[in-house]
Amino acid sequence: MTALAEWENFYVIVGSSAGALIGLQFVVMALVASRPRGPGAAQAGAAFGTPNIVHFGCALLLSAVLCAPWHGIGGPAILLGLLGLHGVAYEIIVARRMRNQTAYRPEFEDWLFHVLLPFAAYVVLAVSAYAALAHASQALFGVAAAALLLLFAGIHNAWDAVTYHIFVVSSEPPKTDEVTRAR
Repeated sequence: MTALAEWENFYVIVGSSAGALIGLQFVVMALVASRPRGPGAAQAGAAFGTPNIVHFGCALLLSAVLCAPWHGIGGPAILLGLLGLHGVAYEIIVARRMRNQTAYRPEFEDWLFHVLLPFAAYVVLAVSAYAALAHASQALFGVAAAALLLLFAGIHNAWDAVTYHIFVVSSEPPKTDEVTRAR
């Protein structure tokens, strides 16, 4: 039995979870889309909403790669390394988007879960992919940690966004234009 085959159940669970969370994120976004939006909402969505789909998508993709019937570790290691490096670059873009958007002032927790933890996950993924060429069994634990970190950061961020819309945006008094249109 190869090192990858021993992880198949883990990645079936992770991949299924990521796919389900992507679907739930679309449902939530559809429900939130009917709410009034303030200035900078599109920028905030790119900074805080889109990365969740990317992280869930990466967890799904790495699960699919590792469940494929590979005959060695070389092919998946290259793909996971590229995924990790692209994730690092994407996190730099996310950090810039968070800093430039004007709809919300990010707090430490936002920086931690939207930038630092996903950045760490993508670095661990890239390093583990490189290490897999020499130490496959041990490196797969790093890949698993990266996948779970992406899932849990995405879950936290999605929950944070929903609670923000329920408890902050819903409790704000309507803007003058909204009151006028309601009449």
